[in-house]
Amino acid sequence: MQHSSLLRQLRFQLGLLVCGRRLDGLRLLVLDVDGVLTDGGLYYGSEGEPLKRFDVRDGLGIRLIQSLGIEVACLSGGRGGATQLRAAHLRIRHAQVGVKDKAAAIVELGGLLGVAPSETAYVGDDLNDLVVRDHVGLLLTPADAPGWFRRRADLVLPQPGGHGAIRALAEAIARRRGRMNALLRQGWTDTNA
Repeated sequence: MQHSSLLRQLRFQLGLLVCGRRLDGLRLLVLDVDGVLTDGGLYYGSEGEPLKRFDVRDGLGIRLIQSLGIEVACLSGGRGGATQLRAAHLRIRHAQVGVKDKAAAIVELGGLLGVAPSETAYVGDDLNDLVVRDHVGLLLTPADAPGWFRRRADLVLPQPGGHGAIRALAEAIARRRGRMNALLRQGWTDTNA
């Protein structure tokens, strides 16, 4: 188990070398929800409402990315409720659920924000996420995405979806932008929702 984790981290570091310049110019990070911010599992409450588990480390990672001046958005093909609530807690201004055509949604979002595709990264893990490939500068995926998706991604994150994948990305971006050492010395003083 530890060997596979070390290998994933090494691949991630090598991927960062290849994708580094595109990460440096990043202005918009768009996240799928199920399988990226969650582990992809659905729980149902007694009234039939779907419940989702989000990782607090990813939440602080999103807040860190936002503090670096990068807009964070969510596009989910799934149902709303928990997704919109989590997005509101994290101060994500653009969170869309029930999205059928993610390519059209990401093009519209980029136009609304005045962000070029080359300045946009997308983190996804399934068939409905592949459609954004030609509309973003970087396609990223969690470590537990299917092999066919990982092979198409520009960068595979070292953690599984819903278990710190976005946090790992946030720390890598903060390092590249010269902010991580100060955070390690001084800590985080803002909310992490």
